[in-house]
Amino acid sequence: MEKILKLKELLRSRGIDSIIIGPSDDLEYLIGFKSSPDDRFQGYFINSDPEKKDFYVVPKINHEEVAKHVGQVEYIIWGDEEGFLDKTIEKLKSQYDYKPIIAVNFTIRANDTIDMLEQMDIKFINGHRLMEDFRISKTKEEIENMKIAGQIADKTMDDIFNFIKAGMYESEIKDEIVRLLIENGGDDISFEPIVASGPNSSMPHYNEGTRKIKEKDVIILDFGCKYKGMCSDTSRTIFVGDISPEEMEIYNIVKEAFEKGQAVSAEDVTADFIDTETRNIIDDKGYGQYFLNRTGHGIGFSVHEAPYIKKNNERIIADGMAFSIEPGIYIPGKFGMRIENIVAFKNGEKIIMNNSSTEIRIVKV
Repeated sequence: MEKILKLKELLRSRGIDSIIIGPSDDLEYLIGFKSSPDDRFQGYFINSDPEKKDFYVVPKINHEEVAKHVGQVEYIIWGDEEGFLDKTIEKLKSQYDYKPIIAVNFTIRANDTIDMLEQMDIKFINGHRLMEDFRISKTKEEIENMKIAGQIADKTMDDIFNFIKAGMYESEIKDEIVRLLIENGGDDISFEPIVASGPNSSMPHYNEGTRKIKEKDVIILDFGCKYKGMCSDTSRTIFVGDISPEEMEIYNIVKEAFEKGQAVSAEDVTADFIDTETRNIIDDKGYGQYFLNRTGHGIGFSVHEAPYIKKNNERIIADGMAFSIEPGIYIPGKFGMRIENIVAFKNGEKIIMNNSSTEIRIVKV
């Protein structure tokens, strides 16, 4: 309830009448209810005006489950034969005799808001940024849980290095990562692990698993877990059997950029400053065109959230923020390399969430 009250305060401060939260990390963060969006409209309408009651629009098929988790709130229950629209608009019109400003989070579909606009004069606004701002500052407890999630990821990184052998499929390694993250104490994975080997490593978010590991491969490993709702995320690049002079040169450039980004991360600097300082290392060595991604992303209850460590983002880093530093070089058709840690700030302390080795690691064959 405390989170809901704080969200209402934020809505009032920005002159927003209501926000609709669909099934999402946002909903789980607010009330502890984990549900997946589907084609049936479902949304928690949270009002800024304390005189107006919050309500939850829910399909009949989901009502029992939702009521079990959400508890004492007014439910607008609809069936497949009628649809959600008429009952939802009737409720909104009973609350607003003027054009309300209603924010929507990222899982509310555009076609549903368009249908509502055809029935009522509403100003819909993007609520995703608002919810990111709401969640951007982590509590001491949340930071502690992120540290544990990071330790689980570090242990898994060391374990998986000892597991990998030439002849394995990428998918075998991914499955073992998932198993280890849970065995080592994670509640769940925070995203599907990335195991990108050989030429696949030049694709930063490669998500297949069909290639067989070969001697002299470069492999990017990228994964994380959830612990008490908080995410970890770490990347390392390893080598199978040997490392070439070119690979060593590029790895050392990536490592230098990573260390620079981690070193300059501080409170009261901008996200743009961190990205620029990191990117300059790779630019100055002539590989700027192969640094395809932003330097980092925020992390917390979601694996990707604000603040985004990228060019032209003037957001000031502040207490409670946590984000990745993950520079990389990706040369199409050849290989890619990435190193990633999570950095956080709390009560004047800079916390590095990951401590697995960033030295060159070569799998024995």
